[in-house]
Amino acid sequence: MSGAEIISGHTWHGRKGAVKNAFRYGVDYVLIDPEAPAPRLWSFARNRRGLTALHDSDHGGAPGQGRGVTWLREVLAAEGLPGGDRVRLLAQPRVLGHVFNPVSFWLCHDAEDRLRVVVAEVTNTYGDRHSYLCHRDDLEPIGADDTLRARKCLHVSPFQPVAGDYTFRFDIRPDRIGIRIDFTGGNGGVVATLAGTRAPLTDGRLLAACLRRPFGSRRVLALIHWQALRLWWKGAGFRPRPEPPGAEVSR
Repeated sequence: MSGAEIISGHTWHGRKGAVKNAFRYGVDYVLIDPEAPAPRLWSFARNRRGLTALHDSDHGGAPGQGRGVTWLREVLAAEGLPGGDRVRLLAQPRVLGHVFNPVSFWLCHDAEDRLRVVVAEVTNTYGDRHSYLCHRDDLEPIGADDTLRARKCLHVSPFQPVAGDYTFRFDIRPDRIGIRIDFTGGNGGVVATLAGTRAPLTDGRLLAACLRRPFGSRRVLALIHWQALRLWWKGAGFRPRPEPPGAEVSR
């Protein structure tokens, strides 16, 4: 499938350790070529106001100060990584001007359209961001069965430690996307998944998504704080926010 797409699916989170908590919510992402002309839709805009929109300033650098795909290409070059032949950005769009992406993904393919690198762009509710470079040690194409590891260094949840490790799995198919992130730290951790079907981005599908899940990322933030309240009520230990890492990216 080519061109801009919408992924309507769900995210599931399950907490490991003594204090259990799990939830599953519907979610809508868009998948675009950030260097291609914007799709001609009244409901979706690029770098301007719209019912829904995707702005370069929201990705590739600090939130609101991003440089989009220019930043990504600089990172790939500086790290000596492949995958710059065909780049896609998987992210939740702005809805009525507001955006918050707990995690978005740069999918980097080679000339044969094989996935070689994924940059997981993680943002917390404090406004901090860090990106994890996910690839095989031998830099060969990433398959659905590959487990990619990274050391966690950004404070995300006040109920989870920073010290620990992520494992990532990416199942990117022509008709669907499946992503699994497993964090293990101390005696606990959390598993998060994103799964959904791929379809061409159209006005009808975007309008249906906005009606099905109104308020976009405002809804996402409300759900995050609701789950935080549930964890506090269950007795999960609260950790204050430490200083964010100095580097923008790590492996």
